[in-house]
Amino acid sequence: MKTAIDSLEVKAETDCTFPEPFKSRMGQSEWRGLGDYFGLTQFGSNLEVLYPNAQSALRHWHTKSDEFLYVIDGELVLATDEGETILHEGMCAGFKAGVKNGAHLINRSNTPARFLVIGTRVKGDKVYYPDDDFQWLVKEDGSMQAARKDGTYYE
Repeated sequence: MKTAIDSLEVKAETDCTFPEPFKSRMGQSEWRGLGDYFGLTQFGSNLEVLYPNAQSALRHWHTKSDEFLYVIDGELVLATDEGETILHEGMCAGFKAGVKNGAHLINRSNTPARFLVIGTRVKGDKVYYPDDDFQWLVKEDGSMQAARKDGTYYE
């Protein structure tokens, strides 16, 4: 394995893992698992593209994992409990683990926007989605299952 690459050498993923009724809200996006490419285990690093009218995820916060993002190009709206902030090239945002302030990005512009996300990988981390009846449950085999907050699974 190489120790340095052009980030575009990493295969772009486009499949949204959220079930309906959430999947259709996400819009068109792609991401490249840069940290996974290098086998990193202590933190993840993704190069992501949000196309016009797409959002990065459901608004969420982590119990144990920090997240950091850096806008490479384009314009994005950061939505948090405080409201909305326009982010453009060169801006960054950070989210400390355990702070109950859900966040996500939305591309309301007419052009794609690229950003880098870096997050810690902490065992036992839980993710909360304050605006939606959604959670990821860890099954006995270690796989993740999309579920409502009452624990019933989405199909």
